[in-house]
Amino acid sequence: MNVVSVGVELDADGYLCHLQDWTPDIANLLAATQGLTLEEAHWEVIAAIRLFYTQYQRSPTTRVLLKFLAQQLGAEKGSSIYVMRLFGDGTPAKTIARLAGLPKPTNCI
Repeated sequence: MNVVSVGVELDADGYLCHLQDWTPDIANLLAATQGLTLEEAHWEVIAAIRLFYTQYQRSPTTRVLLKFLAQQLGAEKGSSIYVMRLFGDGTPAKTIARLAGLPKPTNCI
């Protein structure tokens, strides 16, 4: 476990150790460590994944996240291209969960 410049305890993968530590300011600091500046489109996705977590008590995998985003925000915003454009290449569900202060999605390496 380490405490990075974001001022909260993170696990070895960069996820919050304590979900209650999350704030929008923490999300902005975590995003900055990844070279991201969170804008309205990012916050829309972050709010949606936090809603998913509230409803299902787990972080979604990428496929489940995209389906949920399509239901909540419309088909265009539920596409992998849209999400990757916002959050970068890699595993979007992991990046978004990290920024949203949620645990690492299961089945994500």
